[in-house]
Parts: sequence; C-alpha cells; structure tokens
Amino acid sequence: MGTMHADEVVADIGLASRLLANQFPHWADLPLTPVASAGTDNAIYRLGRDMCLRLPRRPSAARLIDKECRWLPALAPLPLTIPVPRGKGEPAEGFPWVWSVCSWIEGETVTADGMADSREAALAIADFIAALQAIDPTGGPRSGPLNHNRGVPLVALDQRTRAAIANLAAEIDGVAATRIWDDALGAPPWDRPPVWVHGDLQPGNLLARRGWITAVIDFGLMGVGDPACDLTVAWTLLSPGTRPTFRAALAVDDATWRRGRGWALYASVIAYDYYRETNPALVTICKRALGQLLADQASAEF
Repeated sequence: MGTMHADEVVADIGLASRLLANQFPHWADLPLTPVASAGTDNAIYRLGRDMCLRLPRRPSAARLIDKECRWLPALAPLPLTIPVPRGKGEPAEGFPWVWSVCSWIEGETVTADGMADSREAALAIADFIAALQAIDPTGGPRSGPLNHNRGVPLVALDQRTRAAIANLAAEIDGVAATRIWDDALGAPPWDRPPVWVHGDLQPGNLLARRGWITAVIDFGLMGVGDPACDLTVAWTLLSPGTRPTFRAALAVDDATWRRGRGWALYASVIAYDYYRETNPALVTICKRALGQLLADQASAEF
C-alpha cells in the first residue's frame, strides 16, 4: 500500500531491521516479514512466529503507541484475545517516532459473510464490549484529540461530519445521511460515568479462526468516554438480523443506540471521504456501513 497521509513517513523492511538490530538485538535474527494491512496508522512487520513490529506512519499515530504500551496491560484479561506489548522502541536511524513490538495474534480479518455463526459473532462482540466497559476507568485517557475524539459528545463532530457528507454528495444519499446524523445529534447525551471504549471496532480490527471471532487488535483509539462509539460494529459488520441480538446483549438504551448510529455514520463518511483513493479495503467497509444505515432508515427501524 502507498502513502495515505500528507505527513506520512514511508518505512521499509530495511529500516525496520536496523531499528530492531540496534534496540532489540536479541530479536534481530528472527525472520521479519511485511504484513499487508488496511490499517491506516502503522506499517506492520511480522517478527518471528509470535511477535509483530509496528512503525507509525504519521505523528498522531506515534502518540497512540505510547498509550497502547501504557494501557493495554491494564485491560487484560478480556473475553477475546488482545495484543500484548513486548517492547517500545525509540526514534533512531532517521525514523522520528517511538515504535513498538507486540504479540502476534493468529487469525484472519473478519468479514460480514465469513463468520461461522453471525449470531454467535454478535454475542462475542457484545461480551467483549461489556467486559471492556466493566474495567475500572480511573486514570484512563479521556476521550478527546488523543484518540481522534472517539467517545466525545457528537456535537463536537458536527462540522466535520456535514462537510464529509457534502464532499460525498455524488456518491451517497446526502439527504438521508444528514437525517441520520440529525437524529443522533438529537439523542440525549451520555450522562453516566465514562467507560473504556476501544474506539475503532470495525472488521479490520477483529480477527477470526475458522470463522469464529477470537481477537480484537489495534487499540490506538482507546479511551474513556461515551460507549456509543463502540456500537459502530453493528453497522460495519453485523446484519439486520443480528443487530437486535447485539443490542439486547448489551442492553443498549434508545438514546445510546441513536448516538451509536451517529458514530457509525461519522466514522464511515469521514473515512470514505479521506481514503477514497488510497485505501479501497477501508472504503468498502464504509460503503457497507452506509448501506446498512440507510436501509435501517428506509425500513423505519429508527
């Protein structure tokens, strides 16, 4: 995959090898292999059999490395496997940011049509979210700029969302999308204590083995805020038949569900607009979510 960001630093396996040899020489003889990924924040290399090396692509991604190394150990154990930080590297060899070595988790990226049992998948994701929300958030990083605002009040995202909808006017039903967004803005805000959120629960960050969801990866956007942002998976992955199962398992109230729709719309139009020429896999996920959201609206499900 080529560059996706104007401020991106392009890394290659030679740089990754030099960084590893200089800072973690005890791992320098392990095989290092580039990993194809639709991820937008890090270039990833598999290291040996059970680790991966992650080099941030841009400054904002580098700040997320620090957060993951600090907080991922505090979130374990969870019902699905999550990455374990194994080491944090420092800027060197002309590479300007911190980087990380994490555990490698076997699995395939989840797809909407590749799940062995879609109802069980909905329950597994709901169980993960519930367990994450139950972890004590004391001292955790509050939702805001450091996690790309995942979990903040939706009103803070209003201008960006409307601009993205306008930019996509030739490709989506902007009137219907705006109606969904307005409904989400009109929902009562989260008025309970903030909870842990993953921040980016979409198919690219879920792994499966033989069709069964087993792991959640990429916690760079984790934070403590409004849990509605983690409901996006209901539209990026789940089907109309399994969304009610997912919602019931989490006992999501009407206001939070409406905000969740808003989060799904926001995440989809922002990424679709930004990555339409550079990340076709992510754009495909966005298009599916928008299709699901608009179909819900057309069938008067909200």
